[in-house]
Amino acid sequence: MLKEYLTVAEISGPLMLVEQVEGVKYEELVEVELPGNEIRLGKVLEVNEDKALVQLFEGSSGLNINRSRVRFLGRGIELGVSLDLLGRVFDGLGRPLDGGPKIIPKKRISITGEPINPYARSYPSEFIQTGISAIDGLNTLVRGQKLPIFSGAGLPHSRLAAQIVRQSKVLGKEEAFAVVFGAMGITFEEYDFFRTNFEKTGAVEHTVMFANLASDPAIERIATPRMALTTAEYLAFEEGMHVLVVLTDLTNYCEALREISAARKEVPGRRGYPGYMYTDLSSIYERAGRIKGNAGSITQIPILTMPEDDKTHPIPDLTGYITEGQIILSRPLMKKGIAPPIDVLPSLSRLRDKGIGKDKTREDHAPWSNQLFAAYARGKEAEELAVILGEAALSEADKVFLKFSEAFEGEFVSQGEYEARSIYETLEIGWRLISMLPRPELKRISDELIAKYMPKVTA
Repeated sequence: MLKEYLTVAEISGPLMLVEQVEGVKYEELVEVELPGNEIRLGKVLEVNEDKALVQLFEGSSGLNINRSRVRFLGRGIELGVSLDLLGRVFDGLGRPLDGGPKIIPKKRISITGEPINPYARSYPSEFIQTGISAIDGLNTLVRGQKLPIFSGAGLPHSRLAAQIVRQSKVLGKEEAFAVVFGAMGITFEEYDFFRTNFEKTGAVEHTVMFANLASDPAIERIATPRMALTTAEYLAFEEGMHVLVVLTDLTNYCEALREISAARKEVPGRRGYPGYMYTDLSSIYERAGRIKGNAGSITQIPILTMPEDDKTHPIPDLTGYITEGQIILSRPLMKKGIAPPIDVLPSLSRLRDKGIGKDKTREDHAPWSNQLFAAYARGKEAEELAVILGEAALSEADKVFLKFSEAFEGEFVSQGEYEARSIYETLEIGWRLISMLPRPELKRISDELIAKYMPKVTA
């Protein structure tokens, strides 16, 4: 029989202070029973002698200090897992949203997770084909990697995420594959877009979705990514599946962290965010990876919107330190009508070279990628000069690179939302663009590769 407490001393926003408690532990799950028999859940944030600070998931509105009963359940937040999770939609705390029955769990797992021993980690090295040229060709996603998308308000990161979920696969292998989608603080319109899109394309059959809407309690957002990652760890490391985890929007998650920190009257860090935000984000990002001797893997694509498109804002800044690169969406490219508006110059995949090359994609992939990147960078420099001095002031070589830059954005970066390009189609488009450049300018590709691959495109 659980002990009940009628000793709620204070309520401040989503926080509740309970006094005269015994044996309470950090992150223990809490039930609060209101006078009308309504049950609300929370977790213990802090314990100090006989006082416990409880964070309420569903808010404190209507809560009566004198008549509310508090029960400490002796365990943390857990998720019941089984393969029946596939094809289902849940709220941020794991309750069904799709009208289906409750899951009969094979087991229950704490959503806090356990850190992977660094020695037990297997190095990511397998190419994942997303079907998007700007990612597959130049900023390659590798199985077990964490590769965030940095976006801005109004940019089409939701459509890009849905396209990645629909199209991602590993070449030449038929393996058990699943997608876990965790949404935090999104609008109902975005939620409806994702859910309808997955249902129409059939992606829902191998997808598990957790959705915390903007109208839901902000505190629930703290649990949502951990629900998603707990599901991913079960599918990957116990069922041997390859799991792609898409988390959107991490900015909303960090805003919830800041709200809790302010309610606790903690000393704020940069821009009011708590000083422990780096540690908290790493506890999410570092749950991606592979384990030696285990067939499964977790690849993570977190999406975050940069406030005022500022890459130095604490959220993208800290994320960049923890993850292995970033895909950056560009507002100027979107204004040009380029979709998806991926800016390949500041984008980066630190594991690209581990997932490409002979027997993975093709032998020409690395030098081809370096040549495209260098040519596009020079083309953008020529574009800036043309704005300042006028196109007539450009050298003949600069004019060629300027033309290349425009063709690169229009033919390589831009592609249809439902257009899935194989890596070989991406390589062919790149070779066709490279053929626009003067032969003496091709300094990053060997003559052997030029002779082997360029004639196939230009013939």
